[in-house]
Amino acid sequence: VQLQAFGGGLVQAGGSLRLSCAASGRTFMYGMGWFRQAPGKEREFVAAISVSGGSTYYADSVKGRFTISRDNAKNTVYLQMNSLKPEDTAVYYCAAQSQLGNRRDRYYYWGQGTLVTVSS
Repeated sequence: VQLQAFGGGLVQAGGSLRLSCAASGRTFMYGMGWFRQAPGKEREFVAAISVSGGSTYYADSVKGRFTISRDNAKNTVYLQMNSLKPEDTAVYYCAAQSQLGNRRDRYYYWGQGTLVTVSS
């Protein structure tokens, strides 16, 4: 499975951005997650969605502001980010695993990352 994340960019605090992650290769029957890594920090979990899309899971820092969704017909997962804050600035990665979860080491396919910069 190959994953390609895109949609990052520069946005002002309070603004919105939608990231997309397109999957190709084998069937898109994976739990999907978004992670992010800020400069000098470890990569952290942001959100995850089950294979069917019926279950989602969020980090406390983004709960209520970010929404993860997927369109299996298009082999794409999305991350809608609203009310963005400067501390959301990071490279955002999409990843795939067999189940729903927030543990980075359980994900075995990773995209290349897309940079989100939130200005104050």
